[in-house]
Formats: sequence, structure tokens, C-alpha cells
Amino acid sequence: MKDRYVVDTNVLIAASAVDLSSPLYEDATPSDPELREKTRTWLLDFKDGNSRLVLDGQEGILDEYKKKLRHGDLGRQVVLHKMSVGAVDLVHVDYDKDGHGVLDEPLASVIHDLADRKMVAAAVDAIFMHQKCTVAFAGDTDWHDWEAALQTCKVLLEPIIEEWSRQKHAEKQMR
Repeated sequence: MKDRYVVDTNVLIAASAVDLSSPLYEDATPSDPELREKTRTWLLDFKDGNSRLVLDGQEGILDEYKKKLRHGDLGRQVVLHKMSVGAVDLVHVDYDKDGHGVLDEPLASVIHDLADRKMVAAAVDAIFMHQKCTVAFAGDTDWHDWEAALQTCKVLLEPIIEEWSRQKHAEKQMR
């Protein structure tokens, strides 16, 4: 694992959806229990390792986590654990009037998912402050669309279920 991560909400959801009793179980992506388990394993390694969680001081990322996950969900518990042990780096994210993260070019033209803009902005500021940051993702293939632009801005990506996400991304491109 790398040192510093912005963790996309889909990682927390997929890892939490391993639990059959979770309300997330029915709709989480990916639906494959083995892929969810792989995501869960990554998240538990992240929790117990020396890696740091990157959050914005404006709490936009944390608010998204709170909206999508219940307090008892594994994903929320990992975030709370990282906070309780002081393994969180707070960065600055500017938000527009609609509550979306503000990005400079070339990223502003590339990152079309408005909800993910805050994640990218947090990673960019973490790089400015700490030289290195990785965005971890699982069930969202948009990150592959943005990979080249993110690399030019030194944002690293860690697709936790890469074979699956690249296949889904390729299928999406064929449509």
C-alpha cells in the first residue's frame, strides 16, 4: 500500500456490502461477492496499515460517506478508526455554489462526475502538501476515463479490483 489515500465512497460501500444483512447488499457495485470480499480485504489492510486517509477540512468527503453509509457499516467504521488514531490528513478543497469540488484545468474539463471532483481536488491538494497521494476505487469505472489527465497532475490511482473495473470500462467504451 502507498502512504496516503483518498478513498472513493464506492470502496466503502462495496466492502460494507459483504454483509448479507446490509441494506447496501442488493445494490452495491460490484455485485459479485468475491469482488466485494477483495475490496473488504483491501479496506481492512488499509485500516490496520500505516497508510493515511485524506479528507477535506470542509468535510465534503466525510459528508458523502455519512450520506451513503450507516454508522455501523464497515466503511464508516474504518473512517472512524483512522480518525481516532490520528491517521487522517486534512486538505483544503474549494467548493462551488452547488457544493461540488472546484478543479483547475486540465482536470476541470475532464472530471465529469461532479461528486468525484472533491475527491480529485483533495488528492491534488494532498500532493501539493505531501508530494504523493493515491485515489483508491472499486466499483466505478470513470476513474479509468480520467487516468491520463490525473497522471499528468501526479494523482495516482489504485483500482482495487482492476481486472473487473478495466473490463467494465472497456464494455462501457464499446457502447
